[in-house]
Amino acid sequence: MNHKKITGWLAYLSLICIVSLFTACSTNSSASTTQQTPDTIGVNVNGFGTAANHVHAMLALPNHVLVLASHYGLFRSEDSGATWTKVAAGNNQLMQGLMTYSLGYSTLNPQRMYVLTQIAVNPHAGTLGLYTSSDQGKTWKLAIPTASITSSSIYLEEPGNDTPDEVYIYLPDLGALGLRVSLDAGQHFSSTGTLPFGSILGLLAVPGAPGQLLAYSGDGLARSIDGGAHWQVFKSINGGIEDMATAGPHSPIYASGDEGIFSSLDGGKSFKLVAPQINYASLTVSPVESRYIYGKTGLAVYQSSNGGRTWSALPHISGNLAVLTADPVNASQVYLSLSYPTAVYLFQKCTGGAC
Repeated sequence: MNHKKITGWLAYLSLICIVSLFTACSTNSSASTTQQTPDTIGVNVNGFGTAANHVHAMLALPNHVLVLASHYGLFRSEDSGATWTKVAAGNNQLMQGLMTYSLGYSTLNPQRMYVLTQIAVNPHAGTLGLYTSSDQGKTWKLAIPTASITSSSIYLEEPGNDTPDEVYIYLPDLGALGLRVSLDAGQHFSSTGTLPFGSILGLLAVPGAPGQLLAYSGDGLARSIDGGAHWQVFKSINGGIEDMATAGPHSPIYASGDEGIFSSLDGGKSFKLVAPQINYASLTVSPVESRYIYGKTGLAVYQSSNGGRTWSALPHISGNLAVLTADPVNASQVYLSLSYPTAVYLFQKCTGGAC
């Protein structure tokens, strides 16, 4: 396994620092101090801006498309990351002055994408809210302002599995009542049922299984078969679940939690602990070979080629490891983004000395 930097930009990275999205990343909107725009607070070190920029989410899609949501800009590449275009959240662009996070796309229509925003700088011209794209991230529009549905913030978005324009959001200030669903690409939202947890860390709409959802939190994992109206908690899982991932419809579902790595081979009806005492902050699964899974800690990236039972470390990369996403066409390749400053690497397996 080898790795190469695909941005072609600055190689020096700052020390690792774990960042909390809504504390360290967001700017206090009530603060009276006027802040400068990110283009004027420091010298640009690469095409992603200053060394202060960091990554919140990244997607790898077919036809060499990458989309990256960062604190200072929403970026898109059509050549596997060799070159990037800032498509939003820049000066004189939609979302100006906002950070982007919780980036997702519909498995029923990969052209339909969503991203959430929070304040990056004050003053800011952009409107906080849920944004959507109908052309795989080339252009964006505001679906719904945050202020129209909550006085706080939207924690996550998750494209649904009933229709291409279904999307879920979670409003953390409402606790167990905070899950909302939209059937018109985020323009209007309605309540679902009561969650079994006071808060959730994530939501997975099981691909190819309309109405089936998995909600995970620091208190466990729960399943719904009716779009969130009713929930059943997995009593066999002790402790919390930190992240979940799947390759697509009719594929294994993996979960990383306090007990270790779990796998479901029946669409999320049951889970088996396959790697006790191993857990990762995030997981990503190859869409072409679901036995290939990648996991990330704050210091290293790991690969499993047997459905999560055993893991091996990939070559070390110094820096602040950010977001990991599997290549959509090659199971032995995975993209890794770094923060402070932002950069993107590609791990690839070499055969006979050639990569």
